[in-house]
Amino acid sequence: MKSILIIDDDPLIRKTLSSHLAKDKFEVLMAEDGGEGLEQYEQCLPDLVILDIRLPDMDGLEALRLIKEKNKNASIIIMTAYDDMKTTVDAIKLGAFEYLVKPLDHVELDLTIAKAFQVQNLEDKLSYLVEEKQKEYTIDNIIGRSPQMREVFKLIGSVAPTRTNILIQGESGTGKELVAKAIHYNSPFNREPFIVINCSAITDTLLESELFGHVKGAFTDAVCETKGKFEIAGKGTLFLDEIGDVSSSLQSKLLRVIETRDFMKVGGEKVLKTEARIIAATNQNLRALIEKGTFREDLYYRLKVVVIQLPPLRSKKEDIPELVGYLLEKINNELRRNVKKVPPPVMEILKEHTWRGNVRELENALTRAVILAKGDVLLEENLPLEGAEKKILPRELVPIKDVEMNYIQHVLTEMRGNKTKTCRILQISRPTLDKKIKEYDLKI
Repeated sequence: MKSILIIDDDPLIRKTLSSHLAKDKFEVLMAEDGGEGLEQYEQCLPDLVILDIRLPDMDGLEALRLIKEKNKNASIIIMTAYDDMKTTVDAIKLGAFEYLVKPLDHVELDLTIAKAFQVQNLEDKLSYLVEEKQKEYTIDNIIGRSPQMREVFKLIGSVAPTRTNILIQGESGTGKELVAKAIHYNSPFNREPFIVINCSAITDTLLESELFGHVKGAFTDAVCETKGKFEIAGKGTLFLDEIGDVSSSLQSKLLRVIETRDFMKVGGEKVLKTEARIIAATNQNLRALIEKGTFREDLYYRLKVVVIQLPPLRSKKEDIPELVGYLLEKINNELRRNVKKVPPPVMEILKEHTWRGNVRELENALTRAVILAKGDVLLEENLPLEGAEKKILPRELVPIKDVEMNYIQHVLTEMRGNKTKTCRILQISRPTLDKKIKEYDLKI
């Protein structure tokens, strides 16, 4: 039963409101002044407060402020016989949900109460979603007991509370984005946005617009003004994946943003500020790119205030059994399967495989094995490891284009034309797969 606290010095109004609200099955609490109301609120924590603006012992706005100090999410409806704009503005600024004028219209009051509870339910749900998101990316959910991973955990714990820029290095599939999310969701700014942009998946021109936004008419297709990722991120985190693929001209603009914390939209003249933390990631050797002249050394040093180096899976084989268990649970939930048993010989095969694609390749292999499993046991014959690789090797030396065509067709056939599963195994995007299917005239 929802509870409502009425704070009003007029006994007739308290009685009338109490009778009306009791009909709707609300538990009604009453107080005749601000002091009693604050005491009742602290003791009973009602779901809603109906507060008169004029009280004998204190101003209603002061009572509103004190309640909000105890619970910033408190739902408070202000009622008054004095309908003036300044009081209304002050009440809303202090956090009042609504401002109603006496004599109260009971229909309007009922609608306001219903709306207040509806907003409460939505806020509770959103808070739950945020907490679940944070839980999903805690350090506990990054699997690994190896010495290398323990060092990674220490670094995450050290940098999460700060606003410093971070560079995450590691081969493809080692979990760079997962680490970036763990840093963000364990930081004091975890309720701010976490924005991801893959620098290698977007052309240079579009990437600039994605990062900084653009004004209407900035280029041919700019039919309206848009916000860029720096603006959307706010005080949160901007995760720049594959930073090594950014062009030299855009590197200069990124450097300026990092140094000055301001930017302009493409085609714009207004200077905008950013407070976003930048986490960059790459599978390339940025030092080698600097020596080749394709990556700016000054940008490199701005990004690598703290460096987190993720080890390849082949160097931490002791983590594989725990990873297999974690990934199987995830895959079973996604596919609604129950493949949980891994025979020791199969686990040994998984531990000894080279895993050039790291954790992503392991997850893809397990996904395929779960899809093809007949029971609850993971079988060697369903794992696309060395044996599967040998089957698709061409008998003669042929152009790499032919190898790519045959392998994509092989995976499509194995996945019975399911493009989503094919993309996961090939580690490519859906548009790329569609392009290859059209280019090679593949069968689905």
